[in-house]
Amino acid sequence: MTENEIANRIIGAAIKVHKVLGPGLLESAYKETLYYEIDQQGLYVLKEVAMPLVYEEVRLEYGYRIDLLVENKVVVELKAVEALSDVHLAQILTYMKLGNFRLGLLINFNVKMLKDGIKRVIL
Repeated sequence: MTENEIANRIIGAAIKVHKVLGPGLLESAYKETLYYEIDQQGLYVLKEVAMPLVYEEVRLEYGYRIDLLVENKVVVELKAVEALSDVHLAQILTYMKLGNFRLGLLINFNVKMLKDGIKRVIL
C-alpha cells in the first residue's frame, strides 16, 4: 500500500471521528479514537512512537514522540488548537526527517470542517 493510499484511509477515519465527536475536545481524545478507527481498518498503527535525537555522541532516546505512525510509513501529528502554526509544521517535519518518512498528516480537530484542519506534509 502506498503512502497516498494510507493517507486517504487515515483522512477518512479522521473525518469519521470528527463527525462523531466534533471540535472542542482534548487532543488525547482524538488520538485515542483515531487510533481505534485506523486499527479497525486493519492498518498497522502505533501511538506515541519515540523518536530518538542524536547529536554527535549524545543520544536522547525519548526526545520526541510521534502521535501516530501508520504502516511504518505515514506520520500523523494531531492538534486541537485554535489554528495551526509554523511551530506545528516544524514539529512534524522534524519527526519526518528523524525517521526518514516521506509523508505526514498534520490534523487539527478544533475546526468546524475537518478538511480545513488537514495539512499534508511531503519531504
